[in-house]
Amino acid sequence: MKESVYKTYDDLPLFLNANQVAKSLGVASSSAYELLHEKGFPTLKIGNRMVVPKERFIQ
Repeated sequence: MKESVYKTYDDLPLFLNANQVAKSLGVASSSAYELLHEKGFPTLKIGNRMVVPKERFIQ
């Protein structure tokens, strides 16, 4: 398991992409991509990008 690069929730950006989700959870980016595609996960689709709002990610 990888170690998270973010030490507190305040360090997170307002919107997280798959790589940032992976880094914050300490998992591989492929696992984060799978998570972003899970039904019920708070993902927003903006054009072709998938992002997660920081507040929803923390919840």
